[in-house]
Amino acid sequence: MPPTVLRVARPTNDISSVARFYTEGLCFEVLASFADHEGFDGVILGRRDCPWHIEFTHQHGATVANAPTAEHLLVLYLPEREAWDAAVARMQALGVAPCRSENPYWDRQGATFEDPDGYRVVLQNAAWG
Repeated sequence: MPPTVLRVARPTNDISSVARFYTEGLCFEVLASFADHEGFDGVILGRRDCPWHIEFTHQHGATVANAPTAEHLLVLYLPEREAWDAAVARMQALGVAPCRSENPYWDRQGATFEDPDGYRVVLQNAAWG
């Protein structure tokens, strides 16, 4: 398969709260947004220099449940300690406290935070691979 762009799409009940969590807390950029596109509003977040992004959508008139388990994770590897410390500080400045990971592996070199929908983001102070 040739190189490709990865998009992860997920519904939410509150696009503005989720967008704030990812932009202010994790420094994601708003790459695109849309309103009332065939009954959906949405925002696409990521980094312009990365081949991935996350789309959050809200279907008009629909309500979605929070994360089904504490093991639904988005893991971000931040091997430089200064970058990791800064990311943790940004999350705490948003009023988001770290939570204990379901899998203790993530607590050894990381910090886990819940987004407004209950999905968890691990900031791992290590390199992947």
